[in-house]
Order: sequence, then C-alpha cells, then structure tokens
Amino acid sequence: MNDHEGAHGFTSVDAQPRPAEWVRVLDRLSAEPFYAAYKQRLDELLRAEPGGLFLEVGAGTGDAAVALRSSSGARVVAIDSSLTMITQARDRGLSHAAVADGHRLPFAADRFDGAWADRVLQHAAEPARMLNELLRVVRPGGRVALADPDYDTQVLDIDDQELARQVLRFRAEVGLRNGSLAHRHAGLLAARGVRDITVEARTLVVRDPSAVDNVMGLRTWAHTAAARGYLHPLDADRFVTRFDDAVRTDRFTYAVTFFLTAGTLAGSD
Repeated sequence: MNDHEGAHGFTSVDAQPRPAEWVRVLDRLSAEPFYAAYKQRLDELLRAEPGGLFLEVGAGTGDAAVALRSSSGARVVAIDSSLTMITQARDRGLSHAAVADGHRLPFAADRFDGAWADRVLQHAAEPARMLNELLRVVRPGGRVALADPDYDTQVLDIDDQELARQVLRFRAEVGLRNGSLAHRHAGLLAARGVRDITVEARTLVVRDPSAVDNVMGLRTWAHTAAARGYLHPLDADRFVTRFDDAVRTDRFTYAVTFFLTAGTLAGSD
C-alpha cells in the first residue's frame, strides 16, 4: 500500500483493508540509505546516554526505538496509535511499547530524558497539541527531536512544469494534513521555550522512481488528485504520460527536503 492511499498517512493503519502491508512499507523505507542516514542523525541529536529514558511518539514498527536502545544503552518506550505497528514493535524486541494517542500521552509530566517524533506531525490532526504533549512529558534539560519532509520544497522534472506544480501542490496541501509544517518546527519549539534549537536539512533526491515508488506512490499522485476533484482526469492521464517519458529518457528528477529539528527544554542549567 502506498503512502497516498491512506486519508492522511499512518493515522488509520488498522482501518485499512490490509494493515500488514503498511509494515512492509515502513521496512522498505528503513532500508533506503537516505532514510537510514537521517534516522541515525536524529538519534545523535537526542544525545541519549546509558540508563536514560526516552520516548518515541509514532514509533511504527519500533525499529528506530530498538536502534536507539542498542546504540546508546538508553531505555526506550514507544507508542503508536496502531495496534498493528505496536504488535510488530513488541515482536521485534521492544517490550515497552503501547497503543496510545500522541495527542494525549499516558505519562506523567517530566517523565522522560528525551522524546522524538519522526514523520509524525505531518499526519497529526492537531500538531500543536501533539507537540505540547511531547514537551510535557520531557524533563527540564531533556532533549526533543522532530523530523518531517516539507512538501513545500518539492521539485519534479517532467515535460510540463505547470502540471507538475499542480500535482505537487496537491500533495503539499491536500494529500497530507500538515505537508508544509516541517520548516516551522523550530519556530514552534522556540515559542514553547525550547532552547539551543538546531535545524538540519536533508534532501531526498529520486532519480529512479522504481526504487521508492511502491512506498511514495509518485506516479499515482495525479490520479489521486483527480479522484478527489482537485485535477481533471485528462490532466492526470497526461501527468502519467509525462512522468513515464521522463523516466524513459533519464530526465526524471524528484526531490523533497526533510527538516531535522532538535532542542533542549528550558529549566535546567
């Protein structure tokens, strides 16, 4: 199942006809070098130490939480709204994993030494509320890290740039709840008193769409837009033709920038 097929990404995995296919989607993403590299950097930004207690919100299969535990010696708790994902996380060795809503975390204030959310706020119904919860459960002086793509940064080289922009705009504004929020993460953290904020940009460049198309669904975005009344069906057909022409002639290039944002909660010297 492709990312575009859910109403808003991974917020309704268990309601899908074949929820287990989402597990394969995440596993395929994790195997891509770009994703593996930025996830490792996100771990570094958390500055986890042996014995520390860290929380991942929207943990998916739990692979990132297991990796942080293995690399740092920290204790890690994972939550996800999907029972399918939490079952996977437990099967992969993450004993402290539970189904929970990131908008209402079931933890006391100041409970964790750090927390992170990777590709989660873009799907959140109320991203500000989820961020407030994330910060609430981290102690003063603890770390918080966020990662999301910002679909306002998309570019696509096919032989009709206006049509490409229409489809990419659909992805940014309609296909996701908060598709262009990532460049604002730093401001959101600063407004909540987080200090020592850093922002790093990592750009995913796709030259061979077959490498990621079963995950991102790039080729089908136009027909998704047409099905939602955002684009004329003939324009969607034309987009696919231009897309395939670009791939055939080695012209095809798609890129989107991810923002990795991290900081320290105020209140500790």
